[in-house]
Amino acid sequence: MNPLNTVRGTIISGFILAIIFILITGDRHLIGIASQSGMIMAHVLSGITWIGLLYYFNFVQVPALGEALSDEGGPGGAGITKYVVPRALWWFRWGALFTWLTGAGYLQLTGRLGDAFELGMRSNDSYATTIGIGAWLGTIMLFNVWVLIWPNQKKILGIVEASADEIAKSKRIAFLASRSNTLMSIPMVMSMVGAHHGFIM
Repeated sequence: MNPLNTVRGTIISGFILAIIFILITGDRHLIGIASQSGMIMAHVLSGITWIGLLYYFNFVQVPALGEALSDEGGPGGAGITKYVVPRALWWFRWGALFTWLTGAGYLQLTGRLGDAFELGMRSNDSYATTIGIGAWLGTIMLFNVWVLIWPNQKKILGIVEASADEIAKSKRIAFLASRSNTLMSIPMVMSMVGAHHGFIM
């Protein structure tokens, strides 16, 4: 069976290929570094999934559904809301959680978790300050995903029963939380990249 025929097979094969590359190119005796590299890889991949879907929702889906709903006689957005949105939201919310967990896991492995969330104030560590800004923004964004966006999307999609007024309110809350996350994603990514490449601090 070709692993490329399924999403699961493709993802598993991608990880196997990455591990093979690590074994070929890496120093097999440095287990600590390998575990940190694996954590970073998982963090980056889940982050790409999370932020990629965040941008898809904000830049593609929301405007397209708005146009579809105003297009009288057009195909409407029922197919997207029934088949695409629930699946995209599944990847979105779990990508968000896995991104946060792997980021925190990496900071724990390097002994900087507490220092990062204290923004390097006790240690006067510019890396901890920079990565900490990103960690706090990511934490706020994770809160928005699980506490504001997902519960309100369940009402919008009819997964949870809600009145028309509740649905209208849920649309506004989910929209503003999603737009807030889009706004915060820019300095968050700058902080994450800057911590390793010296763009900030």
